[in-house]
Amino acid sequence: MTKILRHPALLPVVALLAGVAAGVVPLLHVGDQILAQIRTTRAVAEKEKKAQGWDFWTVEVDNLASELRDEKVRLHKQGELLEQRAARLDAEQKELEKIRSNVESMEKEIADKVVEIRADEAKNLRSLAQTYTNLTPHAAVAIVKEMDDNTVVKIFSLMKPDVLAPIFEEMSKTTDKDGLLARRAAILSEKIRLLKAAKTASN
Repeated sequence: MTKILRHPALLPVVALLAGVAAGVVPLLHVGDQILAQIRTTRAVAEKEKKAQGWDFWTVEVDNLASELRDEKVRLHKQGELLEQRAARLDAEQKELEKIRSNVESMEKEIADKVVEIRADEAKNLRSLAQTYTNLTPHAAVAIVKEMDDNTVVKIFSLMKPDVLAPIFEEMSKTTDKDGLLARRAAILSEKIRLLKAAKTASN
């Protein structure tokens, strides 16, 4: 052991080791500080990402977000177009309802004006027409006042003009709760005309 300590190469080796040790220790200390700083920076970055609700953010995610925004805009525009189309359809539906109502009113008006004699009642109507022909105009008008227009038209349409003329003349001089029967006589005359026109057309 004493011989080793006296060896002339020992001193330079010990000096070299001491120098290396003196340089490595500070380097290790600095390395520890750098590692600690890296860990701190990483921890802060992770905390910020979690606070944003994302653990990562890539170009693909950014592209996806852009596509979603574009799709939202497209759907919004499409929704507006559908609302406009629905409004137009609603307006057209109301217009069709109005037209249908007008047509129904016209059909009712025509039905009220045009009287039709059914085959099963023609015989009885001819008999009544003959009976009214034999009455005086005053008596005929007194009965007519209590009858509805369509029945009167059916009977009068089967009577000759020279028989009807005195009856209408009597109506023009007769009054009821609504005043003179002249207006009703005019309405009856028009319905008789339409009835005869319809019969001629059908024949």
